[in-house]
Amino acid sequence: MRFGIDLGGTKIEIIALDDDGAERLRERVATPQGDYPATVASITGLVKGAEQKLGAGGTVGVGIPGAESKATGLIKNANSNWLIGQPLRRDLEAALGRPVRIMNDANCFALSEAADGAAAGAEVVFGVILGTGVGGGIVVRGQVLSGINAIAGEWGHNPMPGEHHRPACYCGRKGCVELYLSGPGMARDHRQQGGAALSPGQIVAQAAAGDAECEATLARYEQRLARALATVINVVDPDAIVLGGGLSNIDRLYASVPALWGAHVFSDRVETKLARAKFGDSSGVRGAAWLW
Repeated sequence: MRFGIDLGGTKIEIIALDDDGAERLRERVATPQGDYPATVASITGLVKGAEQKLGAGGTVGVGIPGAESKATGLIKNANSNWLIGQPLRRDLEAALGRPVRIMNDANCFALSEAADGAAAGAEVVFGVILGTGVGGGIVVRGQVLSGINAIAGEWGHNPMPGEHHRPACYCGRKGCVELYLSGPGMARDHRQQGGAALSPGQIVAQAAAGDAECEATLARYEQRLARALATVINVVDPDAIVLGGGLSNIDRLYASVPALWGAHVFSDRVETKLARAKFGDSSGVRGAAWLW
């Protein structure tokens, strides 16, 4: 049995997959925000409870909103800040009595979609999360590419190409991709261009109904996404790019963005496939299970 844990800011979810990838169990509990010992206890309780219900043990993989430092073994870059500086893997291994694998949640998303999702069979996959934040992960021949600094695929905090106005990002840099391509980024751009305070879902719906301001906002978003993904294609040249997160549900992206990114890719043609995640919000927890 493979157990996957998705450690999110508001919920912790467990999934159990058998050897064929079939789901045998799924449960979730609220994340004890700000309480590291309780977080470790919650994960431990989910795994032990699942094993008792299924009558079988298994491997454990955990997807987190951050990364484990290869230098110290401590968590870094986590927006669930109570995890930062903590030896999460070592503590879980001690509590569960077995090895545990930990990976960034965007890497888990990419692995899930490369293993048996929208990019199954592709040699090189770039997985993208477009939601409250922007993340990315790279899978090569079925293996997550973590990198020597454990930051491979972290395109969300690179500069957005082609933008002259570079607002400050919480990470300390300016003009990050996340500022433009996240859900809050789309809503902020719409307001800054004189539009009403609308959610991304409202912007998409009103654009489809013929609202010119909302249509202009979506067109800017598509241009920016195309430029940002073109930089990934120029460096990684993936067979497939898979979109996840709330903004991946904008249907028009899958036709409009590939039509735009060719102008920014250093090639006479672009064969890269742009696809919507097969498993949606479940990809992260499935990918954590597939770490084994």
